[in-house]
Amino acid sequence: MKIGVLLVNLGTPDGPERSAVYRYLKQFLLDRRVIDISWLGRNLLVRGIIAPFRSGSSAKLYKRLWTKEGSPIKYHGYALQKGVQEKLGSNYVVELAMRYQTPSIERAAYKLIFKDRVEKIIVFPLFPQYASATTGSIHDEVMRILRNYDVIPEIKFVNSYPTDSRMIDVIVDHAKVYDVKSYDHVLFSFHGLPQRQLRKGDPSKSHCLKVENCCSVVSENNKFCYSAQCHQTAFAISEKLGLQRSDYTICFQSRLGRDPWAQPYTSETIEHLQHGGAKKLLVFSPAFVADCLETTIEIGYEYKEEFIQAGGEALDLVASLNDDPAWINAVSEMILEN
Repeated sequence: MKIGVLLVNLGTPDGPERSAVYRYLKQFLLDRRVIDISWLGRNLLVRGIIAPFRSGSSAKLYKRLWTKEGSPIKYHGYALQKGVQEKLGSNYVVELAMRYQTPSIERAAYKLIFKDRVEKIIVFPLFPQYASATTGSIHDEVMRILRNYDVIPEIKFVNSYPTDSRMIDVIVDHAKVYDVKSYDHVLFSFHGLPQRQLRKGDPSKSHCLKVENCCSVVSENNKFCYSAQCHQTAFAISEKLGLQRSDYTICFQSRLGRDPWAQPYTSETIEHLQHGGAKKLLVFSPAFVADCLETTIEIGYEYKEEFIQAGGEALDLVASLNDDPAWINAVSEMILEN
């Protein structure tokens, strides 16, 4: 039995030029799961305001991120694909895809089904925590593509793995290059989501943002909540590092627009800590398995620069999982379990 594996990350522009960034932003933000407003409102907002005006400033940031190998999220993705393929062997066919831009899910699915003739496909989103705008969108796109095929192989969707001990161990190992205890405070900075999207994940409609510390304990009401899963990831890492609850803050970055997003915001948390006398901060970004704009640039440059200019001494970013051999092993083992 030949099994296909589809490793899927969010995506990246095909180049750092404004035209490529514009195409990426348009495809990304027109996804109804990303900006969950009416079709007309979303198109007016994205096509008329965000993509035209933000593509220029974003292109400048992508030029800072770009390397001679291209976009980090893509070349680390290909290295991960190669490593997992070697680990799993010839009975598996491993493909890398991006939800937006290239390599596309459609191209990868077509190859697995019609060229490699796999009997089963395991869809493995490269997002440890489930969110409708990420993992949900990937699953949605896979189903949209496959519904046009007359013959559909068995499909297994991996939902999330926020506390997988193998992944947590790799993150902790990456942190050990620093003297964690020497920092004034530790931040677990996750990508943000609008609060309205968090509330949609609460079937009871009476838990999310209505119960104190609603994300601290997983229950039937929040087991698919992105923020709750982020909390569980942070708790697992901090326990391994021997951190007390007062030693760290769970926060959220990269908000867009005026609507309230998951809080506290990373930028405001850093400012608050600085006013309280913190001079050295260590930052984890466990929502991202590979280096990208939100880690390397937003945290590694922008937040760090603001912190240092305001009198801080150090703001260090723990490296992403990227193509660490231990992460390759972890992904391979999770795939075998599915």
